[in-house]
Amino acid sequence: MNALRKTSLIFGLFFAGTFVFSIPALFFYDPLLHDSGYIHGGGFDRRASMGALFEILTAICNIATAIVIFPVVKRVSESAAVGYITSRTVESVMILSGVVSLMAIVTLRAGFEPGGDTVALTMTGQGLLAFHGWTFLLGPQFGSGFGNGILLGYLMYRSGLVPRRMALLGLIGGPLAFAGGVLVLFDLLKPMSAGLFALTGMEIAWELSITCYALFVGFRPTQEK
Repeated sequence: MNALRKTSLIFGLFFAGTFVFSIPALFFYDPLLHDSGYIHGGGFDRRASMGALFEILTAICNIATAIVIFPVVKRVSESAAVGYITSRTVESVMILSGVVSLMAIVTLRAGFEPGGDTVALTMTGQGLLAFHGWTFLLGPQFGSGFGNGILLGYLMYRSGLVPRRMALLGLIGGPLAFAGGVLVLFDLLKPMSAGLFALTGMEIAWELSITCYALFVGFRPTQEK
């Protein structure tokens, strides 16, 4: 196995990890995110802790994808390659900030005692949930659109590491995903809505495509330095 194939495989594994870990995290978080009486339940919720662990692993995989690919794509554009690492790092910081807010709710739940101020506790929990929602928008939505879509798409298109038609998915899908985030930011679209999914669909297709290509086909030698 040559060095480029090894880089491709490691990159693909870390990128696959962002899917493998992020999707189950939503399952583990489900009661926390959707049960209005969750914070009054009492007891420490280890299910939510599993969700937090999966999101931490997602953040690690995010940064690792950029670090692994950096030595290859910097030959095309070092500034864009550095920008990709920066984008993935910022996205991961936002993810981890969201984890902190949710684990704060878990801590408040664990310390809840019957007869306490339920109104204040509920308001605090709602504020922490809102904080998590905005970190998700500013992290994965904007971060993926700009980082994985525009920057990685550009680097892959210029280098020819993947077929250029495939890279166009990122170059087109990234701005669409970013635009979806802007619409949510101004309350013109709702989070998790069909409209937002439609704008993000091409970006998701790009990320799945490059993951599968890196794992099962392998990067091609760079065509431009």
